Amino acid sequence: MGLSIYLNNQYGFNMSTNYPIESASCSLTSMLYRLALVTLLLGLAACSNVPTKEVELSVENEGPEQATEEDIVRIEPVRPKIPLSEEILYKTLVAEFAGQRDRLDIAVENYLDLARTTRDPKYVERATRIAIYARNTEAARETAALWVELDPTNPDAHQVLAVMSLRNGDIEKSLEHLETILEYSHGKLDQKLWMIANMLGREKDKALVMQVMEKLLLEHQQDPEALYAFAHVAARIGNLDRAEELLLATLELAPDNDNAAMSYISILQKQGRLNDALKWIETILPTREDNDFNLRSAYARLLTDAKRFDEARRQFEILAVQAPNNSDVLFALGLLYLQSNRLDEAKNYFKRLVVQDIRSDDANYYLGRIDEEHKNYEQAGVWYQSVQSGENYFDSQIRYGLILAKQGNMEAARAHLKKIPTRGEGQATLLVQAEGELLTEEKLYDEALAVYDTAIEGKKYNTELLYARAMLAEKMSRIDLMEQDLRRILVKEPDNVQALNALGYTLADETDRYQEAYALVKRALELSPDDFYILDSMGWVMYRLGRHEEAIALLQKAMSLRQDPEIAAHLGEVLWVKGDKEAAKKVWETALQATPEDSRLLDVIKRFDE
Repeated sequence: MGLSIYLNNQYGFNMSTNYPIESASCSLTSMLYRLALVTLLLGLAACSNVPTKEVELSVENEGPEQATEEDIVRIEPVRPKIPLSEEILYKTLVAEFAGQRDRLDIAVENYLDLARTTRDPKYVERATRIAIYARNTEAARETAALWVELDPTNPDAHQVLAVMSLRNGDIEKSLEHLETILEYSHGKLDQKLWMIANMLGREKDKALVMQVMEKLLLEHQQDPEALYAFAHVAARIGNLDRAEELLLATLELAPDNDNAAMSYISILQKQGRLNDALKWIETILPTREDNDFNLRSAYARLLTDAKRFDEARRQFEILAVQAPNNSDVLFALGLLYLQSNRLDEAKNYFKRLVVQDIRSDDANYYLGRIDEEHKNYEQAGVWYQSVQSGENYFDSQIRYGLILAKQGNMEAARAHLKKIPTRGEGQATLLVQAEGELLTEEKLYDEALAVYDTAIEGKKYNTELLYARAMLAEKMSRIDLMEQDLRRILVKEPDNVQALNALGYTLADETDRYQEAYALVKRALELSPDDFYILDSMGWVMYRLGRHEEAIALLQKAMSLRQDPEIAAHLGEVLWVKGDKEAAKKVWETALQATPEDSRLLDVIKRFDE
């Protein structure tokens, strides 16, 4: 869209009717000039290629809906009766052609001159708009002042000067223009205030904006819509404390204002005060009608954020009674039941979404996850294939490929994975990892290694693939390859915790290079002191170094963080070697109750307890 059509569309300025035509004195030449002007301007509008830029002082569509009321009576300015001279026509055409060719300096220069010489409000308005578009502050200030002089009740002209006065630090002058905007703009007070709020909310000098808004607020202290609009500005410029105060004042005057309530909750969340938000809703909710759907929805979401899943589920169940077909409520209940491992209830809610054909891609994905968990692989595959788009599409396709492998059709699984379209390197990496993992699970180590080799060799550095190949190399007892890949990672990323831990643990477990192992795991533990995997590794290093008491303390701390069978196997072995066989047996027996088929536990018990 070019400058000419942009301004015509935005501001309704029609060049063909700019001046009254005095038919008695109109020569053939001037008529032809006018005809040429109309024709050329229409041509400019049709073929111009000046890119559209957002006018810096435009107003966003935010806030309450436009109120309906009678238009404010505003005296339209008298336009001068000036003949359409050749000079006016020439400068207009030059300005328009310059605007089309992105020579905004020339457009501003000619329209500024036309504004000065004609003093016609329409030309002055157009000159102001173009100056703003060109970001020519000096020209915009001059033409806006002339615009206000010629059309003193025009809110658009005062918008320009209000912002310019603010940027100059002239708060009182800015307030004068803002008051005029409130007086002569269309709509109710709340709509006008939202317009001002949005206009000022984009300004860079946040402190000045707040000073202006506070002064403007003095006249509207008892108007909840005014308080709410000002709260919006305060939040937008990052003054969350003041926004909170204004919203509380709004709610005191209008306690049933749901928009203010939701905004208040949002402010508390942005401040990291989740518990305060919950306490406030728990105080307010009983005072509202039982069917206050929005507030209860917010409460349920906050409970979810706080990981109070059972309470969140109860709130969503209340909402489901009020709105049994609300897709957001059904989806939330499906996820909450899934989170608590109540798979049958979760399945019911996701199936209802499929029947409604709402959020069906998400529902199909989670139905696939549920049937995969139940080892209903054929039905899980049907669900995954039903996911046609959305954020779960890629994962659904990978999972379908893995299901084919679980059903014994490795060839089809690999073929399917290769056909999945990818977006970016991240997804391409995930596909390689998926193929490598399914081959590894089938103990087809050489084929898995070939997949990783093809993906890595000759390509740019990829941490995930190097790490995956290193873990496969460990399973193949290729410690040399494992160390090579992990060292390569550490050259690029010396603080990569996973690589530090994996290499340190393996050196301690598979070699006698205990001091190297200690240094690596020590660094990993410094970076991530509460990681149970790293605590387990350090415990194992200490065991290899013969420092049994320290090993036991570390392994017990790891067990307190995670009841993992590998940690139990390690702790039991250290206790046994130290001579506390009863304690070792107790650790192993407890772990076996949770994971009776874990090979690591069974192996260590077989080695020691015979």
